[in-house]
Amino acid sequence: MDKIEKYREIVKKLVCEYARYKPSHGQIDTEAVTDTENDHYEVLHIGWDGSRRVHGSVIHIDIIEDKVWIQYDGTSRPVADELVAAGIPKESIVLGFFPADERIHTEYAAA
Repeated sequence: MDKIEKYREIVKKLVCEYARYKPSHGQIDTEAVTDTENDHYEVLHIGWDGSRRVHGSVIHIDIIEDKVWIQYDGTSRPVADELVAAGIPKESIVLGFFPADERIHTEYAAA
């Protein structure tokens, strides 16, 4: 299995795992989006919390070229830590939710 295929499998497994968790309040469903053709992966919350509509990403990850870009992480367990524990090296993970000039100060890839 090549590197990118390995990254796809790890990211897909992580997204599906997070999608199994249902919020403790409201009538909110959790969906996993795993688009391996375009390397786009998300966990979405969709539903209602009382009279408030809930619709949005909890996790958004893209694989761009040979890097795993965390575009959004709205979890209490950092997704980057989970990816490293699953076998993706820090130098292959980009924290896309930080501005480019701040990424160089992290222990992860700048781009």
